[in-house]
Amino acid sequence: MFLTKIKSKESGLLLYGITPPKSQTAPEKVSEIAEKTLARLQGLDIDALIVYDVQDESSRTSEERPFPFITALDPFDFARQHLAPLEIPKIIYRPAGKFTQDELRQWVSDLTQQGFYPVFVGVPSPDFTPVTSLPEAYAVWREFDQDSIIGAVTIPERHAVLNDEDQRVLDKVASGVSYFVSQCVFNVAYAKQMLTAVVNTCQAQQLPLPTFVFTISACGSKKTLHFMEWLGIHVPDSVKETLLESENILETSVNLCLQIADELIEFCTEHAIPFGFNIESVAIRKDEIEASIYMVNQLRERLVAKGLRKN
Repeated sequence: MFLTKIKSKESGLLLYGITPPKSQTAPEKVSEIAEKTLARLQGLDIDALIVYDVQDESSRTSEERPFPFITALDPFDFARQHLAPLEIPKIIYRPAGKFTQDELRQWVSDLTQQGFYPVFVGVPSPDFTPVTSLPEAYAVWREFDQDSIIGAVTIPERHAVLNDEDQRVLDKVASGVSYFVSQCVFNVAYAKQMLTAVVNTCQAQQLPLPTFVFTISACGSKKTLHFMEWLGIHVPDSVKETLLESENILETSVNLCLQIADELIEFCTEHAIPFGFNIESVAIRKDEIEASIYMVNQLRERLVAKGLRKN
């Protein structure tokens, strides 16, 4: 159904995003983590599972990383070997610039055989010299486009600085991209500004709008908030103040995330933008994981109530 919903530009998508276990995790522990992941996701009404590729972005900024970088297992291998019982599509991230075109071709072929879908991500920092450019990576993917769809990342914060995210989006659409997964949204004004630019440019060029999937992620601690900002996620001062002064930062952030989602639902519905949500769960704390499941169910109820998702 995910493939059909993307191709028909149906709104109301629900995705769930995870990271693989750390690369030094013992095999039996990896299996245990996978079993727990399957147990909490089996009953969820979601259209697809995103498995991120974890990159070291320390070269992007001179500011010290709040959490030490630890490599993770390959997301494709983890999903293929451990998450097969979850019978929904898997979306696998891959930094295209780190691989040759032949390596990407083999990867996309393997991915397609599994019924998985790719998202190519860019370089971790502006001074990184890619082995394969994103346009070259998309050209490789087009060899398989009869059996696949491809997504890309969009960053509202980048549009706030460079004012060109609309053109970046349309360049990727021209390369075959059908949908865009946003960076985690905490500044809803930035998201609306970016969407408005895309809508205006598409109208001016008489082009159809792509689907946007907005990433929503709860913040469970002050250190996590710092890490989100380190990653480039813009948290407005008013939101930051509300979180830092809260007696329960996790509960407060969940409520804020749902308010952001409500605003995006209204905005996208008003402007006829096909959209959905990706609820991100990359924490290991039980309460944060439970919060992500709660948000999936809450967003599902909202989308059903709006007639955007079947009950």
